[in-house]
Amino acid sequence: MTRLLLFNSAVAHGHVGAQAQIFPLQRLGAEVALVATVRFSNHPGYGHFQGEITSPAEIAALTEGMAAIGALDGLDGVLSGYLGSAETADAVLAAVARARAASPGALYACDPVIGDHGRVYVRPGIAERLAAQALPMADLLTPNAFELGLLSGMAVADFAAAKKAANLLAARLRPDGPRLLLATGLTLAETPATQIDCLLFADHAWFRVRTPKLRLIASGAGDLAAALFFHEFLRTRDGPAALAGMAARLFAILSATGERRELLLIAGQEAMVAPHRLFSPEAC
Repeated sequence: MTRLLLFNSAVAHGHVGAQAQIFPLQRLGAEVALVATVRFSNHPGYGHFQGEITSPAEIAALTEGMAAIGALDGLDGVLSGYLGSAETADAVLAAVARARAASPGALYACDPVIGDHGRVYVRPGIAERLAAQALPMADLLTPNAFELGLLSGMAVADFAAAKKAANLLAARLRPDGPRLLLATGLTLAETPATQIDCLLFADHAWFRVRTPKLRLIASGAGDLAAALFFHEFLRTRDGPAALAGMAARLFAILSATGERRELLLIAGQEAMVAPHRLFSPEAC
């Protein structure tokens, strides 16, 4: 059984952040613990929400409480996502370091939630902390196209630029780790208009998986993709196999969701567990 610790947002309604990750991971057989970085009523994309960002002191206290009962021992992986504020980001990264000290074999996956579609939607200081502090700790980075360009400082318009940007970032990941980078949601110059690409750097090689582009308005697909890929990699220790598994399971959920406002995780669970449509990554 894979054991994971998540640091991500929690919402009372909907399926974004941790709520896009916990049930799918549990349904696939993982044991999941969560330290919530924010507690919101719903995704801010609705135009209205209420709630609070978790304080650094609470992040530290929750982690300390888990450590006291041995709950940080024997972890297979730690995954961070939405961080809320720069100060909470500092506390989360300290907690990640503490968890990995208790579980030296655990891998750390950083989903660098900063923005999308040309817009930064996190508070000031978060992107800088991700670039300066999280990347050197991480074994896996899962940026979307916008985040790949922002963190690398490059315009990412085609595959050549995407590879160069990913190379720059992968070189900054933890030297002793597998140094995986999964770039999601790519619509590059070479991407057909009816398709969407994901690009994986693993074992000094490049792999691409291309899936049909769906009409989607629900948020949370990036959270789900990061969790699915991380779980598949921890299970297989094989980058291309993890990419194939992630693509099939993600496409199953997104196909079931269609143009609904929230991901259809419950109704689509059987299709996610045993997807009917499979995708084969290709070296590129």
